[in-house]
Amino acid sequence: MDPLFDEFLHVPARLSLVALLAPADWVDFGFLRDTLETSDSALSKQISALANAGYTEVRKGQESRTRRTFVRLTPDGRRAFERHAAALERIVAASRTQAGGSA
Repeated sequence: MDPLFDEFLHVPARLSLVALLAPADWVDFGFLRDTLETSDSALSKQISALANAGYTEVRKGQESRTRRTFVRLTPDGRRAFERHAAALERIVAASRTQAGGSA
């Protein structure tokens, strides 16, 4: 296994969430929930797990009379995602090389 492969981050719900956060700064909780097609509680659970690992941070605020929650990757979270994505790319590249050699 690639040493940069992050099993914690590889959980599909977390990986999808981090992939959405990677190109952005602060992202609205509702946008994440709707894009990932998940429930508030399931998304909150994954955000909390990522925050406990130091990968995300949460900011709560108020716009007009509505409470809003925003999430972003921390620098550690961004680096972890980049390392994990690179590990996945190497795994895929190796499988292509192996498949090409056995054909």
